[in-house]
Amino acid sequence: MVDRYLIPPLQRLLDKPARLLVRRAVTANQITLVGFVIGVLALPLLMAGAFELALVAVLLNRLADGLDGAVARRTQTTDAGGFLDIVLDFIFYQAVVVGFILNSPHEHLLPGLFLMLSFVGTGTSFLAFAVQASKRGLDNPHYPNKSMYYMGGLAEGFETFAVFVLLCLLPQHFGIIAWLFGAVCWVTTATRIWAGFNTLKAHK
Repeated sequence: MVDRYLIPPLQRLLDKPARLLVRRAVTANQITLVGFVIGVLALPLLMAGAFELALVAVLLNRLADGLDGAVARRTQTTDAGGFLDIVLDFIFYQAVVVGFILNSPHEHLLPGLFLMLSFVGTGTSFLAFAVQASKRGLDNPHYPNKSMYYMGGLAEGFETFAVFVLLCLLPQHFGIIAWLFGAVCWVTTATRIWAGFNTLKAHK
């Protein structure tokens, strides 16, 4: 919901460290992979109840997710890099939820599964439309630097990040937070399906 407003200032903020990384011949794909490895460490940490350390892993993963794009813009953005970034992001999202489920299966299983299913809805509606938009040469002016057509909604990258931080800080409230954010994700999925279908219908 707020990604379009946050992305420009974040890009300016990350440009200086990106320049330093480029000078040291660090590639965007390397940052993506390192960030992913750090991010999935949240799964065993959450399972073990080390919520503060898991939060650090989440924060570093999201920092890497911003830096890889900043480095790519200073060097060369590629379809391969964009593909790697989005796939690993979706795996990371699921890994965090799995970590909470394994931490307390009796309490977290149902809300965790609901949240994971809601991520399937937002992810598939996002990616399916991006494929069709690419075939038709459509672009989203609100997200000009994305490697694919980026559909907005109530639940975007910032909202997901904020919920993960909240879950790590308030793990005892995982159930209610997961149910509520899952519902928000389903609203996003519904609006994306409606908007995507009508947009593609208008661009036959």
